[in-house]
Amino acid sequence: MPTRRIRIAVVYGGRSSEHSISVLSAGSVLAALDPAKYEVVPVGIAPNGQWLLTGATPATMQLEGRTLPSVTGGTSVVLETTGAGLVPVTAGEVAGALHEVDVVFPVLHGRWGEDGTIQGMLELSGVPYVGPGVFASAAGMDKEFSKILLAGAGLDVGSYVVARRGRPFSAVDAQALGLPVFVKPARAGSSVGITRVTDWADLDAALQEAFRHDDKALIEAAVAGREVECGVLENAAGEPEASLPAEIRLRPDSGHDWYDFEAKYLEEAYDLDLPAKLDDEVTARVREAACRAFEAVDCAGLARVDFFVVGDRVIVNEINTMPGFTSTSMYPKMWAATGVEYPELVDRLVAAALRRAGR
Repeated sequence: MPTRRIRIAVVYGGRSSEHSISVLSAGSVLAALDPAKYEVVPVGIAPNGQWLLTGATPATMQLEGRTLPSVTGGTSVVLETTGAGLVPVTAGEVAGALHEVDVVFPVLHGRWGEDGTIQGMLELSGVPYVGPGVFASAAGMDKEFSKILLAGAGLDVGSYVVARRGRPFSAVDAQALGLPVFVKPARAGSSVGITRVTDWADLDAALQEAFRHDDKALIEAAVAGREVECGVLENAAGEPEASLPAEIRLRPDSGHDWYDFEAKYLEEAYDLDLPAKLDDEVTARVREAACRAFEAVDCAGLARVDFFVVGDRVIVNEINTMPGFTSTSMYPKMWAATGVEYPELVDRLVAAALRRAGR
């Protein structure tokens, strides 16, 4: 008797400023799911927050020129908190496909998805899901508190100052960091809302840009170091394993001063060394620090940890608890270079989610 396929809901889109990147990531995940093993239920969250059974295919979720994809239509669904899974708002033939979802893969980036909110909803619903839980997702999303946890675990996080909308703020504290600084929303990703400040006269405008995306911002001292990333993946014993690290190098003629949104997704502005050309000792320290960061915020499943390497100093920039999964994203590329190809990577993440749920 054939084994029943795993019914997996791939949830993507969302209300955050990273909506389109989530759609791109989900397209790659959907393409990697073996139809002989998985019964896939694509569920898009529109920018207004509506949940939709989309029937999307990877071909409809691609970047076209400089036009980013979006969730635009489908059948409205809701997630029951009784453990019944996804249920159509109006009765119809989709009910059978939605009932009793085995696992959810929330390929959501940014707020209202990567920050513990959907994880809390799935916990209430009793549905297993890929990735870290509520606390780790919330802590990883909030750059202030992730730095506090990482520093508490003895990791180097660099120098920074926190500013909050509507609260008194001393520019003197920021100026002590020296120029340049990076001003960024505390709870956003994909380089959205970030400004590189080279003149203190521009600090207020940079804060206002960050506050467009969050009511809390970080002002970070720039680090003149090598940008290195490392993927972490939970193994069958529930322990973190680190990928080979990668180094991102902006091309001198790219016109970009730093690795911003357009450099990441819309232009061929950087070169990638994979594995990174680091001394063996530094490579080992990066991989160890990535696993320590994973454990410091109590992660599960996966994470991508971003570093600056200055000589033998390894500085954690941030931790991403649902890193990009597009065809050009660093996380799957690093694991492919380490010997785990994309389909196996997805399989291992789903298996980890079901294992944690005791299924």
